[in-house]
Amino acid sequence: MTSVRPKRILVVDDEERLRSLVASYLRQEGYQVDDVATGEEAVAAVRARPPDLVVLDVRLPGIDGFEALRQIRQSSEVYVIMLTARTEETDKVVGLEVGADDYLTKPFSPRELIARVRAVLRRGRTGAAGEAEILRFQGLTVDLLRHEVLVDDRPTGLTALEFDLLSALASAPGRVFTRRQLIERVWGWDFFGEERIMDVHIRNLRKVLGDPADEPRFIGTVRGVGYKLVASRP
Repeated sequence: MTSVRPKRILVVDDEERLRSLVASYLRQEGYQVDDVATGEEAVAAVRARPPDLVVLDVRLPGIDGFEALRQIRQSSEVYVIMLTARTEETDKVVGLEVGADDYLTKPFSPRELIARVRAVLRRGRTGAAGEAEILRFQGLTVDLLRHEVLVDDRPTGLTALEFDLLSALASAPGRVFTRRQLIERVWGWDFFGEERIMDVHIRNLRKVLGDPADEPRFIGTVRGVGYKLVASRP
């Protein structure tokens, strides 16, 4: 019988006490944990030994968490949860725009940290059993097994989260999804964050697809409700 490898997590924080505490929480839940103190070390660690998820503090000596994430995204789609100060609302938005999958504000409880980690790691990479492997629309192709998206036959550079979000919309073209429904599809029902996080991810997704919000080819907004895929079948 083949054993399942424990998920490995990289914790990045220059506060030794907090870094050790977070690592301890995660190890108690059965995760393998590496930890480093700087953004430079984080980038090098991801390249040398890619983890399944990175818990990345924003405020780091040397290059900060945002720049570390930009460099990580040049070569990796690893899941990233950013740690931000409670008073820095802009950190959350910037982190998501740079490519974070989720954020957690300090101070946080061990229960919330573990819930966020589980929710992010639980996200599927491919379509469910019985679902079409390739979804085709006018100007848009979503390959669920290869994890690829083409716009006008050209490959795009979607992050893992953006791909999962587009896949959720494409699974039911024309159906209006509320923010909460999309969050549950992408993160899971026990997501603790604000529903408005979805607006940032939709904006990022539109930017990569070259899909203006005022004249959308692919993703439409239903004001006061949510979003839907408006692309037609070929």
